Amino acid sequence: MPDILVVRTEKKYSISPCQCSKLLYRLEPIMGLDQHSGLEMRKKVRLRIYAPEQQTVKLELKQKQGSAQKKISLSISRDLAEEMMGGQYSGLLELGSDRAMMFYRILETGLYRPQCIIEYNRIAFAEESNNIRITVDSDIGMSPFCERFFDREVSYIPVRKEPVLEVKYNRLLLSNIKQVLDFADSTELAISKYAMSRQVLGM
Repeated sequence: MPDILVVRTEKKYSISPCQCSKLLYRLEPIMGLDQHSGLEMRKKVRLRIYAPEQQTVKLELKQKQGSAQKKISLSISRDLAEEMMGGQYSGLLELGSDRAMMFYRILETGLYRPQCIIEYNRIAFAEESNNIRITVDSDIGMSPFCERFFDREVSYIPVRKEPVLEVKYNRLLLSNIKQVLDFADSTELAISKYAMSRQVLGM
C-alpha cells in the first residue's frame, strides 16, 4: 500500500456561523469542492476515515513546528486498524515497508495507546494548481470508546459547535483566495481538535 510524506503550512481559525456562511458562498466560485467534504473521524497518532464502512484506513503522524506541518501517511487495512485500536501494533511489521516500521517503533517505544475518537462535519475546498486546501469543520464531538471506531451508533460528547476554519498550502496562498479569507479577520487557534477533545475528558 502507498505511503505519503507531505510538508505544508497549516493554520486554524475560529469563525462565527455568519462568517462561515459568507466564506462558503465566496469560496465556491473560485475553488472546487473537495471530495473529502462530509463526515470525518481523526486521532493522533491518528487513524482517519471518512465513513465507518471504509475498508482502507489512513494511519497518520503529524509533526508541527510553528505553522509548518509535516504529515506522514500510510494506508492500512481495516483489519489492521481494528488491531491497532486494541493496542496491538505488530501487524505493521508484516507490511514490510520502512514507513510501517517507523510507525511501529514510534507507537511501541512511545507507549502510544488509543485515547479517543473525534468526529465532525467537514466542508472542504481544493485548488489543485497550488495544492491549497481550505476546510470548515463544525459540530466537533468526541468519544472515549476507541473500540467502536467503525461503529455508526457511537454517542459523541459535544466539544465545539462553532466552525473551525483550516487553511493548508505548500508554498504561497493565491491572492484571490487570500482576499476571500481576509474578510473573516478571525483569531488563529493554537489548539487542535484533538487537544480540545482531551480537555473535555480532563486529560
